[in-house]
Amino acid sequence: MAGSSGPTTRIRPVTTALTRLIESALAQTDEGCFTTPFDEDWRSAAELDRFIEGQSCWRPVRQSDPVDFSGLANALEQPIHPDIIDYYGSFWSGTIETESAEGQVSLIQLWNPDDFDRLIGNLIGHALMKRRQKQPFTTFFANTGADSQLFLSVDNQTGQVLLEEPGKPPLRAVQDNLANFLNRLTPRLKAPDIY
Repeated sequence: MAGSSGPTTRIRPVTTALTRLIESALAQTDEGCFTTPFDEDWRSAAELDRFIEGQSCWRPVRQSDPVDFSGLANALEQPIHPDIIDYYGSFWSGTIETESAEGQVSLIQLWNPDDFDRLIGNLIGHALMKRRQKQPFTTFFANTGADSQLFLSVDNQTGQVLLEEPGKPPLRAVQDNLANFLNRLTPRLKAPDIY
């Protein structure tokens, strides 16, 4: 998928992989949407004007004006990896539940602009912890099982997908890049454990 027309258009493998995964997950639903408890104070462009058994229906929707990571890049004095910019700048969406060869993967998504502000605050805290520990900056994008503290991140320099535990160096590299990692996930029809 391309973000703009003309000669500067570039193929966005992360957005393409995420789109495929979302379409595959939606195709497995009976109603063509996901559901979540309705919250008047936490609205999203992803919400539909439909309810199923008292739950608000939603479908991921493309961000017409993608979120801007330039403030975070300035604060950290380094550019943010383009895979992360594409990942978080693609959709307004709730968590997408998936499975990998290693187990459950809950893909963190942005519900609304306030959720993006919250993400930035969390990433700044994460970056400060990494600096104190003299470790390279990573950007988290997914959680593992509900009973696990392990999370998945992208190394800001190399683009590798890493398995991490809070406050510790990365445990191991899981994949060479985010698009390849997303392409090996399969959707899991289950209410998200983590938002």
